[in-house]
Amino acid sequence: MINRAIIFVLDSVGIGALPDSEKFGDIGVNTLGHIAQSTKHFKIPNLKKLGIGNIEGVEAIEEAASPEGAYGRSLEASNGKDTTTGHWEIAGLLIDQPFKTYPDGFPDYIIREFEAKTGRKVLCNKPASGTVILEELGEEHMKTGNPIVYTSADSVFQIAAHEEIISLDELYNMCHIAREMLMGEDQVARVIARPFIGTPGSFQRTSNRRDYSLKPFGKTVLDIAKENGLEVKAVGKIVDIFDGEGITADVHTKDNMDGVDQTIKYLKESFKGIIFSNLVDFDAKYGHRRDVDGYREAIEAFDTRVPEILGAMNDDDVIIFLADHGNDPTYKGTDHTREFIPIVVAGKSVKAGANIGTRKTFSDIAATVSDLLDIPQTEHGTSFKNLILK
Repeated sequence: MINRAIIFVLDSVGIGALPDSEKFGDIGVNTLGHIAQSTKHFKIPNLKKLGIGNIEGVEAIEEAASPEGAYGRSLEASNGKDTTTGHWEIAGLLIDQPFKTYPDGFPDYIIREFEAKTGRKVLCNKPASGTVILEELGEEHMKTGNPIVYTSADSVFQIAAHEEIISLDELYNMCHIAREMLMGEDQVARVIARPFIGTPGSFQRTSNRRDYSLKPFGKTVLDIAKENGLEVKAVGKIVDIFDGEGITADVHTKDNMDGVDQTIKYLKESFKGIIFSNLVDFDAKYGHRRDVDGYREAIEAFDTRVPEILGAMNDDDVIIFLADHGNDPTYKGTDHTREFIPIVVAGKSVKAGANIGTRKTFSDIAATVSDLLDIPQTEHGTSFKNLILK
C-alpha cells in the first residue's frame, strides 16, 4: 500500500524532440542531451543510478548496469509546449486548443484598458527576454514609475516593476486586474508578476514572483485526491499553475535548493496524499537565457541532493522525477522546446530496473498516482503502477 506519491518536476529538462516538434518550430532539440554533450565531465551520478541514462533516446548519458529505479519517457498529447499545458497534462487534463499568444505584443485596446484600470502608463509591450528588457527599460521605469509589460513565445502577460518604485502589493493588484481582463477571446494562460531590485546595470529579479493562472477547466488528480480526504502539498509555482485548485497546503520557493528543502520538510511530515514540487530555475534562469553552463551546473547541483530526498522518504512513498517540456539552451531563440520528458521512479516499493517504455501522454502520471493512492482516476491516462511496483 502506497501512502504518498511525490511528483517532482525538473522544469524544462526534456530529453529529445517529439515526432511533431517541427510543427512547433523545434528541429533536433534535446535539452538534457545537448547539456551532457557540452562537457566531458557532466556529473549526475545519482540520477544515473536511478536509470535516467537507460531511458530510450537518452544516448548522451551512460546507462546504469543495474538501475535502482524504474524509468521511461512520455510523449505530450496536448497541443502546446508551455508550463501550464505540461503541468495540467501531468495532472490529467489534455489541451486541444493552444493558449493564445501575442507575438507582436498586446493589442492597443488591451493596453489602454490596463492603463485606465491601473492608473499607470505601460512601457515595452512586446515579446522580450526578462533580463534583457530590464537592461533596456529598467532605468526609464525607475524615472517614470511606468511598469514594464511584455510577453514571450508563451501565453503570458508579464509585468516587471522595481520593488522600490512600485510596491509588491500594487504589482500584485495590477496582476489581478490583468488576470480579470485576459479571459475569453483574449485569454492568456498566465499573468506573471516580475519584481526586481538594483540599479541600472545591475538589476536582479527577486523571489517575489507570482503567477496568476487560469483555473483548470476540469478535474485533476489533485482535486480527486483532495475530495477523497488526502493532503495535496504544493512546492514552488505549482499552486499558481493550478490557481490553488486541489491544493491543501503550499509554499513558494526562492530557488531550486529551497525547493528541495521545502519538499524534504513536507516529506518529514506525517500525512497521506501527494507532494507536487517544481524546480523552476532550470527553465527560468538557464533555459530561456540559453545559458548552457548554468543549466548544467544547476542539474549537477540538484543531483547532489537526490540521496537526501530519497533518504527523507518513508518505505511506503513513491517519487516520480519528470519534466513538463523542454528548453534546450543550445537552440535558437528563447522559447521552450517540444520534447519527450523523462520519467524516473524511485522508492522502497519500486521494482529496480523496470522499463515503462514510451508513454502516450503525460496524463499517465495522473493515472498512476491515482492507482498508487487507490482513488478514482482522471478522464485521461493509463496507469503504469503494475510495471513499477515489486
